[in-house]
This record gives sequence, structure tokens and C-alpha cells, in this order.
Amino acid sequence: YLFSKYVSRWQLLTSTKMNAPEAFESFLSPPGEEKIQYIHESKTPDSATFRINREDHTIGNVLALQLLKDPRVLFAGYKVPHPLENYILLRIRTTSDYAPELALKQALADCITEVLKLSERFEKEIKKKSHRDDHL
Repeated sequence: YLFSKYVSRWQLLTSTKMNAPEAFESFLSPPGEEKIQYIHESKTPDSATFRINREDHTIGNVLALQLLKDPRVLFAGYKVPHPLENYILLRIRTTSDYAPELALKQALADCITEVLKLSERFEKEIKKKSHRDDHL
């Protein structure tokens, strides 16, 4: 009796019927879900909030920092509303002559360029290393 009591507690603790979502739900979008949704801010001019689905602090921090490199971006920040919800809210405020949508597009393009440059440098160093190892 005592052993079966502990086994049933273990089964309860390890069952998949917990409150947490399945791991794949954090990165796989269901059919028809948009990756980025635009939310217009009516209280402050030249600002917008973007809901980016299936992302977390990793992309939020990268995008906010990239946006802040642009002198026409006055504010850029993000938040994760709840740890069990798989989206971030990215808020951008720009100067009056620059749309937040354009700022986000430019930040995304700049991030892609930086990742490609990093990848090229990495491949170059790998080739150097393998070339040195071949001559030893």
C-alpha cells in the first residue's frame, strides 16, 4: 500500500497533464498565425507596439539594442507578458519623420547582415584552423 501511494504521486508529478505548454509550442506556429502583428499606439505619436509571436528574450533584446543604434529611434523596449505565453511585445517610438515600421524593418535587416558577417568570419577561421592542422 505504501509503495503504491508513492508511485501514484510520481506518476502525477511526471504526467504530461501539467500547467506548462508543450515545448514545441514555444517555436512552432499554428497554421494561419502571423509572426508579427502591428498594434498602433494612439496615445503617443510616432510609436507602435509589435507583437512578435513564438519569440522570447533572445530576439527581444537583440532587436531592442539594434533599434537603439538608430539615432531616429527615441525609444525601443520589449517585454514578455508572462513566462507561459510565447510572444513578446516590442515598443518603438521614433522621430516624426521616421515610421516605427520602417525602423523595425531596418533593424531586422541589420541583424541579418550582422549574423551573415559573423557566419562568414566563423567559416574563415574554421578553414584557417583546418589548414594549419593539415600542415602539422
